[in-house]
Amino acid sequence: MTTIRLKGGTVYDPTNGVNGERRDIVFRDGRIVTLPAGAPVDREYDAAGMVVMAGGIDLHSHIGGGKTNLSRLLLPEDHRSREIATDVPHAALDDAESNAGRYLRLPSCGTCTPGTLATGYRYAEMGYTAAFEPAMMPSNARHSHLEMGDTPIIDHGAYVMLGNDELFLQLLSAGEDFERLRDYVGWTIQASKALGVKVVNPGGISAFKFNQRALNVDEAHTHYGVTPRDVLRTLTRALTELRVPHPLHVHASNLGVPGNVESTIATMDAAEGLPIHLTHLQFHSYGVQGPRKFSSGSRAIAEAVNARPNVTIDVGQVIFGQTVTASGDTMMQFRNTPFAQPRKWIVGDIECDAGCGVVPFRYREQSYVNALQWIIGLELFLLVDDPWRVSLTTDHPNGGPFTSYPHLIRLLMDKNFRAEQLATLHPEAQVASALPTLQREFSLYEIAVVTRAGPARLLGLTDRGHLGEGAAADIAVYRDEADRERMFSRAAYVFKDGELIARDGTLLAAPTGGIHFVTPEFDRGIEKTLRAYSERHLTTQFAHTAISDDEVCHCCRGGRLLPVECLAHPRATHAASSPST
Repeated sequence: MTTIRLKGGTVYDPTNGVNGERRDIVFRDGRIVTLPAGAPVDREYDAAGMVVMAGGIDLHSHIGGGKTNLSRLLLPEDHRSREIATDVPHAALDDAESNAGRYLRLPSCGTCTPGTLATGYRYAEMGYTAAFEPAMMPSNARHSHLEMGDTPIIDHGAYVMLGNDELFLQLLSAGEDFERLRDYVGWTIQASKALGVKVVNPGGISAFKFNQRALNVDEAHTHYGVTPRDVLRTLTRALTELRVPHPLHVHASNLGVPGNVESTIATMDAAEGLPIHLTHLQFHSYGVQGPRKFSSGSRAIAEAVNARPNVTIDVGQVIFGQTVTASGDTMMQFRNTPFAQPRKWIVGDIECDAGCGVVPFRYREQSYVNALQWIIGLELFLLVDDPWRVSLTTDHPNGGPFTSYPHLIRLLMDKNFRAEQLATLHPEAQVASALPTLQREFSLYEIAVVTRAGPARLLGLTDRGHLGEGAAADIAVYRDEADRERMFSRAAYVFKDGELIARDGTLLAAPTGGIHFVTPEFDRGIEKTLRAYSERHLTTQFAHTAISDDEVCHCCRGGRLLPVECLAHPRATHAASSPST
């Protein structure tokens, strides 16, 4: 039983109200413990002058599943062009550690969509210990778990996609009882070992198959006759009654369309006061003012978020450079194919669950649209008042790779650096921006909220994202440097479940991460409907659909099962009638 002390670090632990206090952190057998001052320990690390936070948590990063693998395959040049050697920034590393770090980088590379091994390594180097795949299709759940399971070190989980699958739309269109739809949602979560539910362009992916090229929030699906509002209202109510901690994760209608501010706010209101999480909100915050008919709608969107306490967001910040966009929104991705850089793309569908589109793209500083997208994301970060309701993301890889997080953190913490970067952009975008007037600079405490404590709370991970007694010993220690980008690029120490896995940005070990998922209660009578649908329409046998605990553990290379407790309050009731009544 090894006891380890991190001594004298400056601790930022928002969950427990700790804001820059000098204190020791002690952990034993992978958990944080409390010891009397001066009590002996087996090993001690000097963290004096360093910043100590819980391990980072990325609640929206495309790291597993079919479209992620297609993204990797689509850009082999990205993998070929990347250096695989590493430099060692601090002389404290001995030769054995240096060589181990180089060796661990060798098997996997790429920046836009790194391979599975590089994904785990690079998250860990930055002090991140968990990342979550936001778009797992039910029929592709095994592949998603296998892909995430091949990603070392970090804990993981996924949100299963619903709201465009044919059975859900058939039941909703036919006016089935809400309880049957709720049980279908619960069964799908449990069968796919998901942590939550995501809806992408509600009803729009299905509508695209019937040649609808857009679907507004109150516009009827040409075949099923239901609206995106019906889909959103049903799913938010279902997750509330199933007591799933993470709110419905929503990729709203009209992504990337100028003027989508109105549909984004309508999406918020479709939840009727129930919890809802709007993801990559930057892509849904566009106005039509000005001669180019493309403008920032960030102020209206931020005001709407501030006024609705049931709404949480992540931003999906754009970062300049080459990336690849990978989305379940086939309607939007098909529209974007003319802008592919380089000129290649993939659009597909699986078992009528949903679809995917993979389109390479390069964000350019001298593009008016790209520059304004960059500006809008930063405006959202700075205009939403409560950092607990905002999570730091780039919608990896859609807005940019997750490895750009340190750069984004510096942009949020340093207004002078922000101004310097803004001055290099397309001049018309600079004029159209409110960014120069925003003086806010994020503190280290707020960075700990948007990268750790906030995402953990949103996902129901009560023992992650903080440094209180009993929490998992997932800990990142950073040298307190004025250059925040450098500081957050390479952690001085990273501990995963109490094991030192990285030192000064060099990897020392690559343990297997755990799998977070929820198991909501539902009426298994819904399986009769599911079985009949499967036997009539699908190519897989219904008996093989659900993933067992043993199987997901095996898929994830023996990763520990980390069930997330459903909310403890009694099943909620909702006064509004079901959209099917």
